[in-house]
Amino acid sequence: MTLSAILIPARLNSTRLPGKPLVTLGNKPMIERVVNACVKTGLHTFVLTDSQDICRHVEDTSTALPILTHKAYANGTERCADAILLRQLKPYHTFINVQGDMPDVTPDMIRKLESSNHELATMFTTMPVKLQNNPDVVKLVKAGDQAIDFVRGVPAIGYGHHHLGMYKFSRVILSRYLDLQIPPEEGSQGLEQLRWLRSGYNIGCVYTDFNGTEINTKDDVRRWHANRR
Repeated sequence: MTLSAILIPARLNSTRLPGKPLVTLGNKPMIERVVNACVKTGLHTFVLTDSQDICRHVEDTSTALPILTHKAYANGTERCADAILLRQLKPYHTFINVQGDMPDVTPDMIRKLESSNHELATMFTTMPVKLQNNPDVVKLVKAGDQAIDFVRGVPAIGYGHHHLGMYKFSRVILSRYLDLQIPPEEGSQGLEQLRWLRSGYNIGCVYTDFNGTEINTKDDVRRWHANRR
């Protein structure tokens, strides 16, 4: 039987929104909302963080296990790839990476991604016209169920899908990430998944209906609250 675990990277000091995982949405910190959705899947859930405050909050409010990581990582996938070497994560063969800035993620979304037949996969949804020029929204270009590219601007071909920050990795695939060459556009666009594509890996694409808000800026926090009035 293949054992799966959920990994939630949660760096405290985001450049665009300092303290982002602990930003209050409604009456709860964002990280609590994400963790609650993940725990409801029944999968073991781990929060990978550089913050004692986040560790304490996860311990106090959920059954998820926080793992304090002290190294500096370029992105969340690096944090995940390093963490799977730890004793706590040795039993698992498949990992679902859920971003800590997706407070509206649902258990069904996570389970759908886990059940895909790809060793390396990500999730996408419909791209509303109003988001096409928003650089905070990542666009996926695909052919069939395979990713071709990811961009922050409008794709040169004139269309794209709304990429959601969720990934499925087999242990073998994730263990290779830290050894891959870093392409220039990963740094310039802040798109960690380009390291896979530019190294020749296939990334499967799984569709989901999603009307939630991803939190990257203070405007996103205001939008999240406005959508619930």
